[in-house]
Amino acid sequence: MNLSQEIQKLKSGFKSSFWVANSMELFERLAYYGQQIVFMVYMRDKLGFTESEAGQLSGIFGGVLYLLPILGGTLADKWGFRKAFHVAFSILALGYFLIGSVGMSAFSGIYGGFDHFWLVMIFLLLTAFGGSFIKPSVLGTVAAASTEDSKSLGYAIYYWLVNVGAMLGPTIAYFVRDSFGNEFVYLVSSISCLAMLIVNLVMYKDVRSEKDEVVVESLGKKIQNLFVVLANFKFMIFLLIYSLYWIIFWQEFIIVPYYITDFISRSAPYEIYQSWAGAGAIILLQIPLNRLTKKLPTHSAILTGFAISSLIWLIIAIHPSIPAIVAGVATFSIGEMIQAPRYYEYISEIAPPGQQGLYQGYAFLPIAIARFAGDPFGGWLYEQFATKTNNTNVIFMTMFGIGVAATVLMFIYNKFAVEKSR
Repeated sequence: MNLSQEIQKLKSGFKSSFWVANSMELFERLAYYGQQIVFMVYMRDKLGFTESEAGQLSGIFGGVLYLLPILGGTLADKWGFRKAFHVAFSILALGYFLIGSVGMSAFSGIYGGFDHFWLVMIFLLLTAFGGSFIKPSVLGTVAAASTEDSKSLGYAIYYWLVNVGAMLGPTIAYFVRDSFGNEFVYLVSSISCLAMLIVNLVMYKDVRSEKDEVVVESLGKKIQNLFVVLANFKFMIFLLIYSLYWIIFWQEFIIVPYYITDFISRSAPYEIYQSWAGAGAIILLQIPLNRLTKKLPTHSAILTGFAISSLIWLIIAIHPSIPAIVAGVATFSIGEMIQAPRYYEYISEIAPPGQQGLYQGYAFLPIAIARFAGDPFGGWLYEQFATKTNNTNVIFMTMFGIGVAATVLMFIYNKFAVEKSR
């Protein structure tokens, strides 16, 4: 297929809402990853929490953010994606501002009498509620605004643009943090979401797939569907195994910032190292890798991605340094590129009519579990073996062990749950 044919496929394969939704997702991810990369250091060095406390707050924020899309997806199916985007960006703009304001001297008189741990937790929960509508709405739009022939490419484009935001956000965060302080990174995130609220109001048009249009369900029925999905035992096992994969990913935002600032250099631009090695690699290689691996069966692509990504912490453990961290993060990203778009495509394919948002909400359950369990565990692990005993190798090898366990379990799942059902 030549270049002109490729361009024509992009024009004819997607409705305009596809591009608007993905553009909004880019800026939402810019806002999210910008604040996420400085979160742990901001909580410890500016607000005075321990690594364990910061891990608990990160786990609650991330866990709720990725758990609530199950409900958010249900509501998005009922309301329409445009209204869901409106609610999401309004709350996100307010929430990010409030989180950053806790560390600003201008607000010290207002927050002085409050327990900062619980105050930050309330602000984080508010922000997470707003963010819970984004993913199912974007992914639901991708499913509804793509043709059958362009859907696989559509998910690859979505994932590519997510990572553009994941690279730009931390890069901007470094310059803002270096010039003004971590708390002002949250102001940038707030402004980014406010801008997307305007874009949604002006440019986004609601879209639904043809199979959704023939299925009109009450909200009560949609709530009932939540529990129907939970009763799908095989699907739930699959999601639980996936949670181990995401535990080792999110430690890039827990362990890596602490390790670089504590053991390598406090002035090092760790945001740029992590984001350019991870998201940067995906930006360069996602589309080519999608083309190279598109003929792999879904379960094989997922297992391959697991095996490659698991090497991140082994690479870092061999010789902990900036080059090793960059190489490890890039290696994880290669595995992520192979498995992640296929995962979303698989979820879209199994979703019943009228339940695209619901199933795409459940697609993020593994990340919710990983954040709830993994972030506090990572913070505790760092405090025990880095801060207190200076034995960082235990941290790296523990994370590598989790990655190996995820790969082995996915292999077993494929053997007994996928291949036997074919």
